[in-house]
Amino acid sequence: MPKPTKGARMGGSAAHEKLLLANLAKSLFEHGKITTTEAKARRLRPYAERLVTKAKKGDLHNRRQVLSVITDKSIVHTLFTEIGPRYENRPGGYTRITKIGNRRGDNAPMAVIELVEALTVAQQATGEAEAATKRSAKDAEAKNQAEETQAEDAKVDVAKGDEAKGDEAAEESKDA
Repeated sequence: MPKPTKGARMGGSAAHEKLLLANLAKSLFEHGKITTTEAKARRLRPYAERLVTKAKKGDLHNRRQVLSVITDKSIVHTLFTEIGPRYENRPGGYTRITKIGNRRGDNAPMAVIELVEALTVAQQATGEAEAATKRSAKDAEAKNQAEETQAEDAKVDVAKGDEAKGDEAAEESKDA
């Protein structure tokens, strides 16, 4: 017996909603993030997260189930080889919805739904390298600043020494 789906109906028939969600999920997995209305984003979130959970399992049965929803084999391949393993240790919450204001034409509330990025080993190494570069730049800047203050202090000392010599010379000429 067919059961009603959870959540609000997106308008149109059940077949139209099914295709709409499949196309939104396909775009999400292809691009990593998409901009859509808040209602569509809220409706897409559990749908896409179920597909990612099937991709995490990675067996043939789950691959065929995902292929019955997303008919593009290259996106399913990406989902099973890159996206699923990325969230292997994460127990859920693979997507994030961020509200971005209203659409200009019809004032519809818009949102960005994106895959939450779990840091890969390469991304962590890149982040550590960038942090090390920033630290070395700060150290170099502090060193240059210290050298500049020492040079300024030396100039002030030389100037004071010249004034003192000038004062001594003036006193000697008065005595003579």
